[in-house]
Amino acid sequence: MKHFTSILDIPSLENWLREAKALKQHPRKHIHLGEGKTLGLLFFNNSLRTRLSTQKAALNLGMDVIVMNFGKDGWALEFADGTVMNGNNAEHVREAARVVSQYCDILGIRAFAQLQDREFDESEPVLNGFLDHVSIPIVNLESALEHPLQSLADALTLEEHRTKARPKVVLSWTPHPKPLPHAVANSFIKIMQRMPVDLSIVHPEGYDLNKDIVGPTPVLFNQEEALEGADFVYAKSWSSYQHYGQVLTEDPKWMVSLEKLKGAKFMHCLPVRRNVVVADTVLESKQSLVIEQANNRTYAAQLVLKKLLEQ
Repeated sequence: MKHFTSILDIPSLENWLREAKALKQHPRKHIHLGEGKTLGLLFFNNSLRTRLSTQKAALNLGMDVIVMNFGKDGWALEFADGTVMNGNNAEHVREAARVVSQYCDILGIRAFAQLQDREFDESEPVLNGFLDHVSIPIVNLESALEHPLQSLADALTLEEHRTKARPKVVLSWTPHPKPLPHAVANSFIKIMQRMPVDLSIVHPEGYDLNKDIVGPTPVLFNQEEALEGADFVYAKSWSSYQHYGQVLTEDPKWMVSLEKLKGAKFMHCLPVRRNVVVADTVLESKQSLVIEQANNRTYAAQLVLKKLLEQ
């Protein structure tokens, strides 16, 4: 594995989850593995869990960590080739990537979709710009299309809490006042498709995700029917894919409540808007796994860093 940018980079999910559980039991066991190594983290967007969990993961492995926030700390970067740089962008990714490669041993990058132009976002300009010019491994901390560290933590959480050989898992769209990217939903679908679960997706009309990612996964449009008999409900807001980046509805009837959840476990990547996406009573109940998901972010990141250090 040269880089970790997608769920598809995991060769054996079963083996990775087994190893993640072992890391969770003994997080400092490999503290000498990263001695003398530096992890660089470049953030083009805000972060709480990704930033702190990845830093903690690196520290558990004995690595030093450098963090840079673009937009506040760094020069505005240009990613297009052949551009006459007489505008606001002061540095090209061709130089930036090669410079960072001299300072760091592994590089993490976080850059969201802009939700203005679907073709532009799907080209992954920031992630691919660095991939084209670095000489060190890259970890995707969330890009326009995927959030593989989050979905690996989700898979670990589900694996730890499932009581059935093949549980029913539902990914449910939920309302949100702002247009949100598709990365978390995309990666969750991809990783659940590799697990022994019965996955289905439910959302209002007009919120279909990329059909190439959804594939044969059943899609429903009635939330209460979809949640019937569910063992795990993963709530996530996303903007329209067909009417790209638009919020078509904020229907409060799609908020997840204890009545809808019944006996199912509740999952969400956080941050979450209380009483918009999900009711307070759900988040405060024993059915909520959101804090455990956040905890597992450390061990998902640590496993990825360990694999890259061992190359």
